[in-house]
Amino acid sequence: MKKLLFLCSKNKLRSPTAEAVFSEYEGLEVESAGLNQDAEIPLSAEMIEWADIIFVMEKSHRNKLSKNFQSFLKGKRVVCLDILDEYDYMDLDLIKLLKDKVLPLLGTF
Repeated sequence: MKKLLFLCSKNKLRSPTAEAVFSEYEGLEVESAGLNQDAEIPLSAEMIEWADIIFVMEKSHRNKLSKNFQSFLKGKRVVCLDILDEYDYMDLDLIKLLKDKVLPLLGTF
């Protein structure tokens, strides 16, 4: 079972979309959170410890993650997807982009 954690700023559009999409795949456990204080679900150290792979949407998210949670990231794989904040929740283009970028990193199902 692979545990995936998707992060964006406010956990409203991109990371919840990723959580919804990849939670449908067998063999994956998926959570999402936001890096901002006012996120719908703010990131916690426990979430980082739980995850096998952490996906951030933008380089700025990786920087904020490193700055605020450095001591919990040792040995963690963090992948930047380079997906800008220009999609709505469950936008078909966003779903395709997520699948195109994430699935090759996970192997085939």
